[in-house]
Amino acid sequence: MKMWGKACIAGGAFLIASQAVFAQEESTNRVASETDWSVFVEDDPTECWSVSSPKNTVNTRDGNVVSVRRGDILLFVAFRPGSGVTGEVSFTGGYPFAEGSTVTMTISGNTFQLFTEGEWAWPASASDDAQITTAMKRGADAKLTARSSRGTQTEDTFSLLGFTAAMDEAQRRCSG
Repeated sequence: MKMWGKACIAGGAFLIASQAVFAQEESTNRVASETDWSVFVEDDPTECWSVSSPKNTVNTRDGNVVSVRRGDILLFVAFRPGSGVTGEVSFTGGYPFAEGSTVTMTISGNTFQLFTEGEWAWPASASDDAQITTAMKRGADAKLTARSSRGTQTEDTFSLLGFTAAMDEAQRRCSG
């Protein structure tokens, strides 16, 4: 799927990710916890996702560390069998990204670009999702670097401990 195709589903992914944020805060549909990752399931329509929050966050402006207010900072991998979605990566930085900017994701020396819309970022295609999840399974952490609409540079570091087990559990729960 081309980038514009993913952008068209951004609204739907936003709704699902919003449900995931709510689910994480409420914990009513959390079905598993794997080290630094949690697994959630919704039934109507069937959706399963693994999610984690960062272990470290650094915010800078003009090269200086600054204190900023951010909303939830979360990294997701989602499965929506009714929509044919398998292993879709998404990221919310807790603020609106700079218009036209990308988020750089680095895992074990591999670099990936995520396109942004509002407070959300996604890889450009399903094949990019697959490359990223493969790297996540092999890596120890993922660093996501982005720029806010106010010019703040952010670097969020997510632990990948438990990622493989959490992703496998989410996929298993949405495969039947």
